[in-house]
Amino acid sequence: MQYFLGLTEFNPKPLFESAMLSQFAMRFGEDGIAKINEEIYRRMRPPEEPPDDSDSSSGGEGENKGTLILDATVAPADIRYPTDLALLNECRESSEEMIESIWEHTERTGHKTAYNRTKARKGYLEIAKQRKPRRRQIRQAIREQLEYVEKNIEWVEAVLQKIGAEGYFEHWAHFQTIQEIAKQQRLHFDNPAAPVPNRIVSVRQPHVRPIVRGKARSEVEFGQKLGLSIVDGFAFIENQSWDNFSEGKTLQASAEKYRERHGVYPKAILADMTYRNRENIRFCKEHGIRLTGPKLGRPKVSEIEADREQAYKDSCDRNMVEGRIGIGKRRYGLDLIYARLETTSAVEAAMNILAMNVGHILRVLLRFFKKLAIFAASSFKSQLISSFVLLPTV
Repeated sequence: MQYFLGLTEFNPKPLFESAMLSQFAMRFGEDGIAKINEEIYRRMRPPEEPPDDSDSSSGGEGENKGTLILDATVAPADIRYPTDLALLNECRESSEEMIESIWEHTERTGHKTAYNRTKARKGYLEIAKQRKPRRRQIRQAIREQLEYVEKNIEWVEAVLQKIGAEGYFEHWAHFQTIQEIAKQQRLHFDNPAAPVPNRIVSVRQPHVRPIVRGKARSEVEFGQKLGLSIVDGFAFIENQSWDNFSEGKTLQASAEKYRERHGVYPKAILADMTYRNRENIRFCKEHGIRLTGPKLGRPKVSEIEADREQAYKDSCDRNMVEGRIGIGKRRYGLDLIYARLETTSAVEAAMNILAMNVGHILRVLLRFFKKLAIFAASSFKSQLISSFVLLPTV
């Protein structure tokens, strides 16, 4: 690594801390990565040159041009599948480590915990190792682990009132996360039907939220939700949030961003039925945008076949965003975000989209140079043949 950085001799002292890479990512931020992405697209296609019109009808000067493709996906975080029992067990172990860290600042009398740690660990493993434990056994184990966590929280809070949280306790934010998890788990245990807003599913990454997707592979995903748009093969992040949001609310903002890039609204917006609400339909009608999907009202007999052909063409064109999402998850790491902080995780997802766009540019340039080489070879071949034809015969 030192040779890679340009050093001529080995230096035994560390050149930088491991946290500096995360600091570099936080310096950029997802907004900075988005600006870089916009600049790359602007240089590849200047704003005065609108994108190619993929719609069948032609537009004049000042009219809507181009196609905007919209869809949403989830970039899962690197956490294990959360269960209430495993989450409470992790909270219990973390709170025990906190007790150990502040034990030396107490009078050191009595037991550190109000329960037997070995017994608490054994009670968790008895259920965790079972293949299909009964619901009554799971509920009993959750109750025990929750009581252990609440006892540890009471002990830590009593000690911190005496010694002060800022002076001796360096894991204050982590302790607050455990407190919130205990409150949410108690509410859910006493009333399972009651909704739990902003439910925490990871102790180490409390910003991660469950996002219901209803997919066949996984009904619920845990990570950040990304609203994506595709223009001329380039992907843009229109909305990035850890909380679940309705994709339909992002259509108008995406159309306005398209107008900022090109000076005109798109002629067509290709999206699934989630984006087809009354507000979006009215917005598209006012600005002359064709929103994919059937028109409102009973269709005319003469228009049924034309609408069917247009819907099939839109479906084929919309496959581009599905392909980009698949490429981003299979090749660029969007399927699993390894960063643990909220800011660095958002930057990593944005960097994956940026890297995917750079790969798209390289493929475009490769096709261009291949065509150029074929043209040059064919031109040289034709010149060579013509030179032989013009030679005098012996």
